Amino acid sequence: MSEEKLIVVATEDAFGFEGRVSGQFGHCPFFLLANADGRTVSVSRVLPNPYSDSDEPDAAPRFIHDLGADAIIAGGMGPQAIEMFRSFGIDVATGATGTVLAVLGAYMRGEHREVSPCV
Repeated sequence: MSEEKLIVVATEDAFGFEGRVSGQFGHCPFFLLANADGRTVSVSRVLPNPYSDSDEPDAAPRFIHDLGADAIIAGGMGPQAIEMFRSFGIDVATGATGTVLAVLGAYMRGEHREVSPCV
């Protein structure tokens, strides 16, 4: 049995797996938290982003770290956030588009791992 991981996805809405991945990590309206164990993924919960209107570049990454995330997936993310996540030991996947379900599936299969900043 694989170790369970918490994967956070920046989303545009609160529709769970059917929701859309957000193009911007820092200003996304919601975060979907998914528990992943091997090939099985389940939605834990969807949370509003308390820092979507914040100009503090480290606020949202610290929030995600405090949730206990092992990975973060978003459409776009600045280099400062990427570096902060890396310093926390959190895997970063950017360039994601489409539904949360499709993106999580690609990530779990190892097909989505772009980590260059999308600015």
